[in-house]
Amino acid sequence: MPLVYLEYYGLKEPPFDLTPNPRFLYFSARHREALNHLLYGIRERKGFVQLTGEVGAGKTTICRAFLEKLGPQYATALILNPVLDSDHLMKAIAMEFGLDTKGRDRLETLAAINHFLLEQVEHGRDAVLIIDEAQDLTDELLEQVRLLSNLETDERKLLQIVLMGQPELRDRLNAPHLRQLRQRITVRYHLRPLSRLEVGHYIQHRLQVSGANGAPYFTAGALWRIHRYSKGIPRLINAVCDKCLLAGFVKQRDSIDFSLAGLAIRELEGKVDV
Repeated sequence: MPLVYLEYYGLKEPPFDLTPNPRFLYFSARHREALNHLLYGIRERKGFVQLTGEVGAGKTTICRAFLEKLGPQYATALILNPVLDSDHLMKAIAMEFGLDTKGRDRLETLAAINHFLLEQVEHGRDAVLIIDEAQDLTDELLEQVRLLSNLETDERKLLQIVLMGQPELRDRLNAPHLRQLRQRITVRYHLRPLSRLEVGHYIQHRLQVSGANGAPYFTAGALWRIHRYSKGIPRLINAVCDKCLLAGFVKQRDSIDFSLAGLAIRELEGKVDV
């Protein structure tokens, strides 16, 4: 059915797909600040950088844009699911850096990571470890991550670390027993939801990227209702706008108004069939 509304509205691709895609990233002032904080922390070798935000606020999409901005002079490892024990976390990090971990225990894996990081320095490259959903790390794993930051030469740290997660990450790191880690995090940014005005810009941006030319059109009433429902969270905006376009196709309307947005929201909540 979504393919049918693409044809109806003359769109080249789904504008509100939930899969993170840097090409669709709308740089609100908040998103731009978040990206700039990440880039500053890494390029200035601040050691630890922390990025938090609500579920669906756009952290993962910003992360992908961040990786593209870093370029080939950085060796990067991205851990998307940190719910592991300490041995498997070390192996996962090593594998993300392209290292062979077969037959190695944790100490041997750590030694291999250290050797790899020293090689990067010799070749004039920096290494960055990014851990998404970091609020799910146990205290033991957070301590392992802190110890990784101890890898260094006389002149510099060998590894820059980015911790990304939900607001609970801030609460976790404020615990007294994690103060050694908290004190090492010198760059922090909390990604806040989009404003009502930004929601309109966000929707228009995604429509333009997907090839929209005049239609579909979201009225001011529809934008107000979408902002009220989504509270400015991009993932929820995408979900309700996808339903709006489906409803618009079913009703054969080029304009998405207040009532159609409400119909889409009720369908999304499972309260009506579009």
